[in-house]
Amino acid sequence: MNQKIPLVILYLCSFAMSSQSLSYVDQAVLFSTESNFGTARAVGMSGAFGALGNDMSAVDINPAGLAVYNKGEFSTTFTYRDTDINSSFYGNTIPNNDDSFRFSQIGGLNTWDSFGNPDIYKFAFGFNYSVVNHYNNNYVVQGNSGIPEYPDDPDFNFDDDPDNDINYLNVDDQYFYNYTSGINDKFNFSFATLYKEIVYMGASMAFHHIDFYQNTIFEESSNDGEGNTMDVRNVEYLSTYASGFNFGLGIIVTPTKGLRLGASYQSPIWYNLSERFEQRRSYVFNGELDPDPEYPLPNYYDYQLKTPGKFTGSVAYVFGKSGLISFDYIYQGYKNTKLKPSSNFIDENLDLNTGLKNTNSFKIGTEWKYNILSFRGGYRIIQSPYKSSSSEYDVKGYSLGLGVKFSKRFGLDFAYDNSAYSEQYRFMTADGVNPANLDITNNRFTSSIVVSF
Repeated sequence: MNQKIPLVILYLCSFAMSSQSLSYVDQAVLFSTESNFGTARAVGMSGAFGALGNDMSAVDINPAGLAVYNKGEFSTTFTYRDTDINSSFYGNTIPNNDDSFRFSQIGGLNTWDSFGNPDIYKFAFGFNYSVVNHYNNNYVVQGNSGIPEYPDDPDFNFDDDPDNDINYLNVDDQYFYNYTSGINDKFNFSFATLYKEIVYMGASMAFHHIDFYQNTIFEESSNDGEGNTMDVRNVEYLSTYASGFNFGLGIIVTPTKGLRLGASYQSPIWYNLSERFEQRRSYVFNGELDPDPEYPLPNYYDYQLKTPGKFTGSVAYVFGKSGLISFDYIYQGYKNTKLKPSSNFIDENLDLNTGLKNTNSFKIGTEWKYNILSFRGGYRIIQSPYKSSSSEYDVKGYSLGLGVKFSKRFGLDFAYDNSAYSEQYRFMTADGVNPANLDITNNRFTSSIVVSF
């Protein structure tokens, strides 16, 4: 197999590298990660909905929540995202900014009373399209590590004559540009029922889609100390497309009035992926372009990915019609992430197993109502899956929300979500070079239209 070798570190990790684009290991982690998308009500409570239901995004967490509905509903959501990325590399910090606006959710459900079995009170069926993650970002890194990525002259140092070797060991400048775009989204079909007005049970199946594109540019200027200069420009293009499937099971129990206990399991996602990778490298010696640049043919490769499964345990208390508070605990088994065919990914699967850890994440949310208004807030900590990462690489976020119920059939919801975390990106392969540090802040504004029937 003519595959790329692992190269990039998104968080704090020490995988092997050989170019600037994402490796199979990094893509496996990236495609296993979810962001806080969903309806504005769910976003406003930081997604703490595992024991609540009565929201289309809650159904993606625990399908049993579908049976909490007493009537049909339709909702659609739009999201604006603004991202600040401060990149630091050997004392040089560059502020970067990117934003995007997108349609992020649409779904609906209907409920039916049970006829025949007195213990089964209700059936519900729902469909929901939602964005899982987006990849639209770009940033620049610039500085001088003092260690060259390309110390050798490819025209002279790799022939049979050692007397003409030229080594460019003095670095003048290093520059890296990273652009990514694309989306990870899914279609979810859910079914739920209510047993004896105490136990809500549900199941779901979801069809996933990934469209990911990355373009990187690395430039290095150096000299040999004898008046000879070399400028190198390495450009890479990576496109990855994937389709996948998973299922979910969930239960919500109401042992006493107001108290809700929830548990759900989301299976691994089984992805089939196809990628296209292209690399172009050119040299300028003493101001003159090398007439023989390196433009190898694009590489195409198909493979499979199994993401980690996820368990969510939830508890919530509903204070009648006044408000509620909700807490979710999420366990995700990242050490079980696998790439296939296994015989072609021996080293990568070893890196995934030894370099990752199973994560423990938390979400808390609340909602309080006054007349036609609903006030919401939430906080979450999503643990980094990398074993060697510290807490600064965990995603920490808070959210605020407002709902306006204009009538029994129509409402508008709004939410603001802020999250911050750090990443490290190792775009150079030279020994002794530190990765670039990225401090990332996301500000997301979400609005939803909700229609009941």
